[in-house]
Amino acid sequence: MANLLTGLRLLLALPAAAAFAAEDLLPPLALAAMLLAAIASDYFDGKLARGRGTASAAGQLFDHATDCLFVTACLGGAALAGVVPWPLPPLVALAFTQYMLDSRFLHRRKSLRMSALGRWNGILYFVPLLLIAAARLAAPLEDFLYPANTLLCFALILSTAASILDRALASRA
Repeated sequence: MANLLTGLRLLLALPAAAAFAAEDLLPPLALAAMLLAAIASDYFDGKLARGRGTASAAGQLFDHATDCLFVTACLGGAALAGVVPWPLPPLVALAFTQYMLDSRFLHRRKSLRMSALGRWNGILYFVPLLLIAAARLAAPLEDFLYPANTLLCFALILSTAASILDRALASRA
């Protein structure tokens, strides 16, 4: 059941990314609903797996890979629309790839080896998407939401680069 929730997020990745790229593709409410469904599925899939005793390393990898695909695709769509700086989507993909490879090959773990900064980044990658969706829903607020989004994106670029560097240095130690 938990993997079905994760699968829902995976199915939403492409249409949501396209909607972030082309503002007139979907009504703002539809984009917001897809984004909220993705966030809800991310929140509840792990809780459901742990509650039912079905949590596994493979399920964790599926969840985190789906998160990465969803946010990277949507941030990439938003970058195409000019509302997210270009460095952020590839940095997100790079950070996740490093996280996965570091966990699996350097530390020889079946489950992913998390870091506090990486965990917070993973959560915060959804926030620019929420700000963009909110700006499209409430046009009078876009003069505030888009600049706030830009500042957040630059902070995420810095924190993602710091996370990548931290993981690289920790791996050497």
